[in-house]
Amino acid sequence: MNRKHTLAMAILSVAVLAACTTPMPSSADLDQLTRDVVARSFRAQGQAKLDRLSPDEDNRLCAVADQTGVALDTQVSAAIEARNMQTIKAPADGKYLGDFKEGEKVAQSGAGKTWTDKEESANGGNCYNCHQISQTELSYGTLGPSLYNYGKMRGVTNPVSAESKPIVEYTWGKIQNARAYNACSNMPRFGHKGILTETQIKDVMALLLDPASPVNK
Repeated sequence: MNRKHTLAMAILSVAVLAACTTPMPSSADLDQLTRDVVARSFRAQGQAKLDRLSPDEDNRLCAVADQTGVALDTQVSAAIEARNMQTIKAPADGKYLGDFKEGEKVAQSGAGKTWTDKEESANGGNCYNCHQISQTELSYGTLGPSLYNYGKMRGVTNPVSAESKPIVEYTWGKIQNARAYNACSNMPRFGHKGILTETQIKDVMALLLDPASPVNK
């Protein structure tokens, strides 16, 4: 073996030893690297904004619980629910129900929140992605409970009556911000995050609660 080969082997040996003694990056380091790469690769366009790169504290806490498999402390869960409950506002005109026919359109639509969606375009609720609602709809998800006969099963015969007020207000709050009732709910915070307008939420409310809606037949 000549001197060049000997020198090359020595350099290679040093490199291998250095690689063996260099500590592997921690999970936190890799997470930060991922965030850095995503931040450099992402740009705001259409309805996709940069705020989605910085999850709020409630999202962070729930993500950690999901990743580690360790449930949130009951006090932490209660604090998350309390914070989100404060975001729920009653409809400006005091009317909770709109047009159930329009509500079905919102439930069926999965449009919105992508780079190709113009800022002024209406979003959908994509409700069927997780729930059965109409009995005639063949394609629906099962991540959430069935909402068929939602109002009927809860005895809502007159949505504006005092007897129906608790379930009407609960349903409104659940659609507005589900984390007010379940700290780490997978349900989108439609009102709180501006996914649906107040009018759209009223229409979905009618789909679920109006006795005339096919959902309650």
